[in-house]
Amino acid sequence: MHGKFQFAIDRGGTFTDIYAKCPSGKVCVMKLLSVDPDNYPDAPREGIRRILEKETGVTMPATEPMDSSLIEWIRMGTTVATNALLERKGERMALIVTKGFKDVLYIGNQARPKIFDLEIVTPGVLYEEVVEADCRVVPAMDGRCCLSHKYQRVEGKTGEPLYVTQPLDSAHLLSQLTHLKARGINSVAVVLMHSYTYVEDELLVGKLAEQAGFDHVSLSHQVMPMVRIVARGFTACADAYLTPHIKKYIQGFASGFKDNLKGVNVLFMQSDGGLTPMDLFNGSRAVLSGPAGGVVGYAVTTPGPDPVIGFDMGGTSTDVSRYAGSYEHVFESTTAGVTIQAPQLDVNTVAAGGGSCLFFRSGLFVVGPESAGAHPGPVCYCKGGPLTVTDANLALGRLLPQYFPRIFGPDGQQPLDKAATLAEFHKLTDQVIHFIDILILNLV
Repeated sequence: MHGKFQFAIDRGGTFTDIYAKCPSGKVCVMKLLSVDPDNYPDAPREGIRRILEKETGVTMPATEPMDSSLIEWIRMGTTVATNALLERKGERMALIVTKGFKDVLYIGNQARPKIFDLEIVTPGVLYEEVVEADCRVVPAMDGRCCLSHKYQRVEGKTGEPLYVTQPLDSAHLLSQLTHLKARGINSVAVVLMHSYTYVEDELLVGKLAEQAGFDHVSLSHQVMPMVRIVARGFTACADAYLTPHIKKYIQGFASGFKDNLKGVNVLFMQSDGGLTPMDLFNGSRAVLSGPAGGVVGYAVTTPGPDPVIGFDMGGTSTDVSRYAGSYEHVFESTTAGVTIQAPQLDVNTVAAGGGSCLFFRSGLFVVGPESAGAHPGPVCYCKGGPLTVTDANLALGRLLPQYFPRIFGPDGQQPLDKAATLAEFHKLTDQVIHFIDILILNLV
């Protein structure tokens, strides 16, 4: 067989879709559940394996690494970072901040998202611990204060003068970091005052953190070199929280191939709609990786000049976007209560999708916010899951089982089970009727 395979993959929270262009020019499409631990460890890898096995005629055991020499490139958009943020399943992390600013991110910008709420719920923070670095630089205010007689004068990245009023106490900070690492925290975000222009202290703190054994260090001036410390700090914390989680996923994905995909051009979709090599894919730019791929896709295929609304309803969320001849970007967004300062496509997300669970609570029908996900999934997946919006659409005839792949059930080879869905809705109906009967008896 001449030529190599090319793969484009969308790994969502519920389904993973694999598009493959074979060396012969043939196009293959495959859909798998994103999470099916009884049948495979990783959906994108399993999809690639099945397509390669089918098209080459060579048996490829799921337990053995695949031959990556058959693959030219892989493009992937993923909701791994999004789901980790929504479910708070990122890496345990700590914040290293300038002494005296321990609570700066907890205070935030003091904005109240819902100004008329009587009960104020403050957003949580991603870090578990805070370490204060005893160092300080201040901008020079020549003519207004006399710092030049006492302190060392330095220049920022763009030539502005600053004074080092407190050199970093490296020995004390290293001792603190060593104790922090011993408590099981493996990732840190370093956020120092004025590091957007004076980076030396953050670089030194980063080296000390690596010396203490931390697996990942996010320096705020590298993640987002902006003046505002609160926005810069939020973004650095998100990066330190999500990047190790993403790296673990990428390492797990690559480990299923011989030579860990060395020699294969692997690119991941970023939140801004661009592609980046997998070793540069980081948390602060990955939150909208999955939805961004959808926007880029329909932007390319939009036939005319008229504006288009994108509606991407997945299993756990629904993403809405707009395209009118050019990509619409925002540079600050809030996802799951976390504000990130980074270029992103303007995608608005609602926490409701096909996997949103259906309940009857306190005399009311309720949809979500809980989601059945891919495992166990809705009732119709035959894995003991709850009723969901997908089940409702199936019962109403809006979803036709014959047009879905046979990837459900314990063995991953069953179709959608409409009978199971109808039976569960009958149980819910009986429950509602019993409540009405009790109400009538009470009235009588």
